[in-house]
Amino acid sequence: MEPDLSDGVAGTPRLSVVVACRDAEDLLGVQLAALARQTCPVPWELLVCDNGSKDGTVALAESWADRLPLRVIDASAIPGAGPARNEGVRVAQGEWIGFCDADDEASDNWLARLCAALEVHPFVAGRFEGERLNSARTLRSRAPDQQDDLQRSSPAVGLPHAGAGNLGIHRSVFLAVEGFDPSVRYLQDTDLCWRVQLAGYPLVFVPDLVMHVRLRSTLRSMYRQGRNYGASQALLERRHAGAARRLAVGSPSPLAVAAAGAGTATGPTVGHGADVAGPDAPDQGCDLGVQHGAEHGAESRSWWQAGGKALRGAARLARYFVRSRSSVGAQAWQLGWHLGHRS
Repeated sequence: MEPDLSDGVAGTPRLSVVVACRDAEDLLGVQLAALARQTCPVPWELLVCDNGSKDGTVALAESWADRLPLRVIDASAIPGAGPARNEGVRVAQGEWIGFCDADDEASDNWLARLCAALEVHPFVAGRFEGERLNSARTLRSRAPDQQDDLQRSSPAVGLPHAGAGNLGIHRSVFLAVEGFDPSVRYLQDTDLCWRVQLAGYPLVFVPDLVMHVRLRSTLRSMYRQGRNYGASQALLERRHAGAARRLAVGSPSPLAVAAAGAGTATGPTVGHGADVAGPDAPDQGCDLGVQHGAEHGAESRSWWQAGGKALRGAARLARYFVRSRSSVGAQAWQLGWHLGHRS
């Protein structure tokens, strides 16, 4: 089939979209279909970087070659999503690189909005949306990060970061910082974001660059992911905090530019360092107030005031446990994160 020259497919690619995958036969088709529906304003290519799949991932990807400017890349030499993405960038022809994940779904016009952002900024990240690909129960357990702004989870480093599932970067910048670090097993994207900003390129949030993401849905997978992420972030903080502090107290160079240009929130995001108790936990004085009323009620208030406070405290505690049942996944994730970070 001859390509439609009006859709920007023909010619030397300016944009290269890199999808790292492994054993993604059941989910990859959704992402490929989403990309095939779109029109890109510049010549582009899609690089499906297979990290050693044992199922039919490669055959599935190759079956889309008549509908997408697609190449399947053998990226099995080093296990991990980071090395697979590095291999994709190594063979990419485009000056712009876009990253998305095999188990997600690009929103309409994702390609066009990515190109518009990279025309202006060398390093961009978009918004994650969770309702399309997740059940209501999963979303109650853990809402996606990066819905309204960049993630900012580490006061030790003080720089925002973003997930690699919706990230764009100029290829020259990616190569200048030597890409994803293969020694970082988890949070390779956080490590990359921090290193790029420390090199002088701010990370810019693009809210209309939307990716529909698929979340972990079992308690075991949530806990394990949280623990792995927590342990990895502790390592990355030790690696980068010194450089961040040195630049922060120096002249307004790369770090100051990055901090000023990112415009992110200052608190930790859920799933990356938020309090284990979570926002729905009863306030600190709830049960202590009941005890205080029992011990000192005769001195400071009537018996029905103390009893009323005890009943209100018990009701609040009951509501907390009801809410906790619907957010047990979030608790498992955050518990895993804290245990991993402290280990």
